Amino acid sequence: MIAEHTQTATEAPIVLQCVDLCKCYNGVVQASDHINFTLRRGEVHAFLGENGAGKSTLMKMLYGIEQPDEGQLFLSGEPVVLKNPADAIAHGIGMVHQELMLIPHLTVAENITLGQEVRTRCGRLKKQEASRSIRELAASYGLDIDPDALVDKLTIGQRQRVEIVKLLYRKADILIFDEPTRLRRISYAVFCLKKKTKKTKKKKKIKS
Repeated sequence: MIAEHTQTATEAPIVLQCVDLCKCYNGVVQASDHINFTLRRGEVHAFLGENGAGKSTLMKMLYGIEQPDEGQLFLSGEPVVLKNPADAIAHGIGMVHQELMLIPHLTVAENITLGQEVRTRCGRLKKQEASRSIRELAASYGLDIDPDALVDKLTIGQRQRVEIVKLLYRKADILIFDEPTRLRRISYAVFCLKKKTKKTKKKKKIKS
């Protein structure tokens, strides 16, 4: 497995670090053997390798789907144990799967806010407020999406943008992409977003 730097952030703080992560299945198949990996804020890493190189296992450990048998995972210098994807999301780690996890008959806004709906004191959904905040969030990252569109009517590329915005809506700043592009045969990509600052008005763009 090869971890390729596609973008660097010189002297940026370390946000994610894997130290000697190991995973063995059934005591026989050594899927991950002492993996060491460091992600700094603003960096992008692409993971390439043949089938069985351990890419999927590493990403599953980063997202809490699998737990390492040995080694330690650190977030911003603090040791963490990710027992499941909910733990990962709570720690700001999100994943866009190859099979997109969207409900076709719901709108973009309904998919993004599912489980985190904005409601009035009476329990009614604040649909207009949700749509406005989603539109503003997407625009701040250079992503063009229509919160009121039905997911079933969107192209694959548009659905991928919705998945990205869904993670951003949940405050994720470390994003994992499963099969982001087949052109360069990049199996996984992991990157950490740069922090927004009030002084800059320049939009960050995420290509999809």
